[in-house]
Amino acid sequence: MTDVRSDGEREGANADARVTAALLEPTEPPAVELVNDAGAGSAVLVCDHASNRFPRRLGSLGLTQAQAAEHIAWDPGAAEVARRLAAHLDAPLLLTNYSRLAIDCNRPLHSAESIAEHSAGITIPGNHRLSAQERVARVDSLFLPYHRAIGALLDHRRGRPTLLLSVHSFAPILDGRPRPWHIGVCHALDGRLAALLLGALAHDGGLTLGDNEPYSISDDSDYTIPVHGDGRGLPSAMIEIRQNGIRSGTEAAVWAQRLARAYRLIERRALGLGRVVLGPVPSGSGTPD
Repeated sequence: MTDVRSDGEREGANADARVTAALLEPTEPPAVELVNDAGAGSAVLVCDHASNRFPRRLGSLGLTQAQAAEHIAWDPGAAEVARRLAAHLDAPLLLTNYSRLAIDCNRPLHSAESIAEHSAGITIPGNHRLSAQERVARVDSLFLPYHRAIGALLDHRRGRPTLLLSVHSFAPILDGRPRPWHIGVCHALDGRLAALLLGALAHDGGLTLGDNEPYSISDDSDYTIPVHGDGRGLPSAMIEIRQNGIRSGTEAAVWAQRLARAYRLIERRALGLGRVVLGPVPSGSGTPD
């Protein structure tokens, strides 16, 4: 497998491999959690921003406890919805175990937001002036294990009809502006599954739906759907739920049930879409060597 890291990152890894090995202590959770790996359903679920945990060796990245609880560090409520939806659909689910501020698993490594120095007007002190070795440690310990796990799971399902769903949540207000959507369904080059899901959700009266809102997906700003969805030709979509609608376990359960109903309405049609490869799979996205 070809190395996806920059020359500087590779040099850093060669200069001090011990930094990489030591980022996560033996008693810490692994970088990725796999739930229901033998799920027999047609969906594969992923949750890129499931946790606001920091590796112990990174401390708090200089943030207060209140700041680490905000959306800059994770997608509040998304993991709870994803776990419940996986149970409804008998779907395997992969979740990140560490904060997007350690490294964002849904950003390309060349993106300034991969290891953000600022987010939503808040400075992230622990992400400033990182050495090449420190960056490599985060890539090798957190980013690559997550995407290798997704790639391995999808490799294992080759020959089985599969639909890929990424579960996120979004802040109800951004830059002082309210965001009206209760839920958005976003896509990259392949919008077929997103269109079907939006159509099914429209049957649930009273919802304000976002088509590629609150975000659109591109190769420059996103990683999971462009690589594991479009890159493999799998019908895929990113689900974005407004955070003030999933503050409690009860609310998360309601959304999981709603999404499960919508999925079942379109599952047969979605599985008939077939694969359309719309971009190359960057090296490093599949099974590790």
